[in-house]
Amino acid sequence: MAETSPIVTALKQNIAKAVVGKDDVVELMLTTLLCEGHLLIEDVPGVGKTTLASALARSLSCSFKRIQFTPDITPSDITGFTMPSLNGEMQYRPGAVMSQIVLADEINRTSPKTQSALLEVMEEHQVTVDGITYRLERPFMVMATQNPVDFVGTYPRPEAQMDRFLMRISIGYPTEEDEADILERYSLPTVPIHQVAPVCTAQDIINLQQQVKTVYCSREVRAYIVSLCAATRRISTLTLGASTRAAIALCHAAQANALLSGRDFIIPEDVQHLAMHVLAHRLVPSAEARMANLSSEQILAGIMKQVRVPVKMK
Repeated sequence: MAETSPIVTALKQNIAKAVVGKDDVVELMLTTLLCEGHLLIEDVPGVGKTTLASALARSLSCSFKRIQFTPDITPSDITGFTMPSLNGEMQYRPGAVMSQIVLADEINRTSPKTQSALLEVMEEHQVTVDGITYRLERPFMVMATQNPVDFVGTYPRPEAQMDRFLMRISIGYPTEEDEADILERYSLPTVPIHQVAPVCTAQDIINLQQQVKTVYCSREVRAYIVSLCAATRRISTLTLGASTRAAIALCHAAQANALLSGRDFIIPEDVQHLAMHVLAHRLVPSAEARMANLSSEQILAGIMKQVRVPVKMK
């Protein structure tokens, strides 16, 4: 696994040119990329959501498109459409999603109908237009940014789409020291994001994604993941628990985290480290829980304290 270190290290250092003091967030983003998942970045305006996504896209020798979601954007703008050509034949015009790295900026500012246009492409890595399927080139990743749902001008997110995001993360405000560093960088003639250039190829990422699949997950760790997800389906404070897709996502994320840590096997700490980011956004608190101001994160934290952690693995 040692051969993965130069690529991962180069990516982290490159992204750090534009993103200051957020090593843990960058690690989660790379984890999502390496297990072929999609990332939802949710936070208040102005903390660097778009910069983070753009820095990753600029670090890869992959095609990149940014979709600025607005209330008037339509599903065909995303998936593409067919129209008659000069010779009378129907011709497919690719939509904005036909790229390897897609930034869905402020995704919850468009209607749920338009948001749902991403369901097939996020799950199957393909789009179907007028009965014809078009595959996307690998690697493929959707990075979506959104403001908190109680902000003006935002729409609710369909549960089916939330389940297709491998992780939801928040960036948070920088420390005073990091914020001073950011101000210094932005006072220079060159914008920091413009200093980010590709440091690896698409094939490098595909190779790493294949290595993730070889990371060993013991029977005990698999049982631990199943127990966590099953517990979310039994508790009365949740009306929607973690799906089987969520359990698979948590296992894959743990494999990627182990690889980034230089191991070829998962330990329970990998699961514990990622469970909140992988599971919380898929859970729906009950009406009683919302009245008690209980968030899905708080409920999941309680579940994690109750589920027994394996101490011996084979």
